[in-house]
Amino acid sequence: MAMSKVELLALLRELDDPKQLEWPLNYDRAAARLAFGGLVRRLETDLGAQCEFEQDTQDSSEYGRARVPAEATVCGTQIVVCVSTFGSLAEVCAANPGAYFGTDDAREEGALDPADLATVEQALAELGYVSVPEVADSRK
Repeated sequence: MAMSKVELLALLRELDDPKQLEWPLNYDRAAARLAFGGLVRRLETDLGAQCEFEQDTQDSSEYGRARVPAEATVCGTQIVVCVSTFGSLAEVCAANPGAYFGTDDAREEGALDPADLATVEQALAELGYVSVPEVADSRK
């Protein structure tokens, strides 16, 4: 189940720490590596394709990215999952981050199939990630 805008803002405020820009105070790099590896394996299993990934990004609050290849998606557009070092936050993007105004826009443009998105979102939820929108929609 998706978080409401109020719940999401409360979580982001809770995770925010001006002294810890790259990772939270009690960050466990080994646990992050294991969790991210599990996410990549899950995406590969659920979507039936090998995913490219990068992890432990230096000088960044983004831990890593997993890319589901375009050939494995209904619409033929790669899906990118960006994982943060803060609170197991993750965002799902069609094509690349910033290519669309979030997953709703990508679906409306025919670049992201609802079933593919649901598969990715389910994997994130079951693995303990909190899915956050790529672009905050001020209408909601």
